[in-house]
Amino acid sequence: MSATEFLKGTVPMAAEELKENLAELAHTASSALNGVSDAVGLTPKVEENPWGMVLAALGVGYVLGGGLFTSTTARVLKLGARMAAIPVVRDKLIDVAEAAVDGILDNTQPQNKEEP
Repeated sequence: MSATEFLKGTVPMAAEELKENLAELAHTASSALNGVSDAVGLTPKVEENPWGMVLAALGVGYVLGGGLFTSTTARVLKLGARMAAIPVVRDKLIDVAEAAVDGILDNTQPQNKEEP
């Protein structure tokens, strides 16, 4: 028997064995994940707030994937700080504008002076 004939017979067997092993591994992983999900109570949380859970999963994946200490994270944090400062700055500007308008209106209204 030549090496080519030997390989022709073993490759389909190896592929079939690999397929069976992968199917078993997938089933084991699925069972483990379902067990963890039931223990933590993820299913009710996902049903209550699916978008929140998707965002939480994205955040966890980002952190576990090493995205925490990147320039992208720094940019996002800077943008978040600026966005958080908008209401404070807006309120201060509105207070200044109201004071200016009140001052202008007080100066333009005729004053009643009583003569003695």
